[in-house]
Amino acid sequence: MSSVITGFEYRRVPVAEDVSLNVAVSGSGPAVVLLHGFPQTHLMWRHVAADLAGDHTVICPDLRGYGGSDHPAEDGPRTYAKRTMAADVVALVRALGHERFALAGHDRGALVGIRAGLDHPDSVTRLAVLDVLPVPEMWEALRGVQGAVGFHLYLMAQPPGIAETMIQAAPEVFFGYFLDLWANSSEAIPAPVRRAYLEACAGAVPSIVADYRASAGIDLEHDLVDRAAGNRLSMPVTVLQQDWGADLGYDAAALWGRWAKDLRHDTVGCGHFMAEEDPALVIEELRALLRR
Repeated sequence: MSSVITGFEYRRVPVAEDVSLNVAVSGSGPAVVLLHGFPQTHLMWRHVAADLAGDHTVICPDLRGYGGSDHPAEDGPRTYAKRTMAADVVALVRALGHERFALAGHDRGALVGIRAGLDHPDSVTRLAVLDVLPVPEMWEALRGVQGAVGFHLYLMAQPPGIAETMIQAAPEVFFGYFLDLWANSSEAIPAPVRRAYLEACAGAVPSIVADYRASAGIDLEHDLVDRAAGNRLSMPVTVLQQDWGADLGYDAAALWGRWAKDLRHDTVGCGHFMAEEDPALVIEELRALLRR
């Protein structure tokens, strides 16, 4: 198994000044964009992408700062703001010849997807969000000793320097910890894929930290403005989540109802890496969303 999705064509596409994205593309028909999470690359979608490419144009990029895409130096909070990363995605899809597209995002990619849906409602036709909360609710949910599950969020929220130094001292230990902790099945991420993830993350520590730092600052500011204004996602939305509500004390479906007008919320039995642990379920849910 290699670090590419079999049968997909790979390109580098300029999306902003001095930023190009590494992207895997296959299929024909309506465009579907799949955005990866942490600590992964576009390769996490290998099972789902191969299925959807049977009747869609499937576009799987590495986000800016991750994998084979460019890792611009953090030059202020906007460099890795989800608003900036969402604009990357819109520019990418347009460069590939599509004006409108469905979007599915996991973890960090889901935050980019939410921002794309809010900022570019005429471009995003449908949105799937896999195992993440909107930024304001994420911070509000992490309280007490239960909030220790999000220790990495607080570490990478610190000013530039300390988190980068600590993580770069043992990147495989840090990133491998989450690959082990968050998967219910060790077979979901085979050794060659795990190696590809660890190598990609070890080479991108400053940009990954900057991505997380943005969610403690500029991303939170942007989302709070939208929440206060009552702005909601106007397209059909599917949210797939683990059942964290009991531990962290929130009603996930009610929470998401404040953000999406047309919502399907479902709790899944697999671990965080659901597109790799239960790709059949994710394919079924995405195809149902594409039919809505």
